Amino acid sequence: MDAVAHDWRTARLDAADAALCAFAEKLTLHPRAMGPDDVAALRTAGFDDRAVHDATQVIAYFNYINRVADALGVERETFIRPWGAV
Repeated sequence: MDAVAHDWRTARLDAADAALCAFAEKLTLHPRAMGPDDVAALRTAGFDDRAVHDATQVIAYFNYINRVADALGVERETFIRPWGAV
C-alpha cells in the first residue's frame, strides 16, 4: 500500500490495477479531459460495465467528500498515519 501511495506508477501492480489507478488519477486531476478512451482502457484491462460504473462512483465520491472537507476546513484525524509515512 505504501508503494501505491508513494507513486502508483512505480508500485508492482498488475495491468488491471495500473489501469484503474490511471483512470482514478485522470478523473481526479483532469475530469473534463475524460472520454470514451478512458473507459475503453478499463474494459481492455478486464473491467465490465458494472465495474467501470462502480469504480467511477467510488472515485467521484472520494473526490467530492475531500472537496467538502477542504472547503469546510475539516482537520485530519491525528490518529491516522498519512499514506507513505513511516
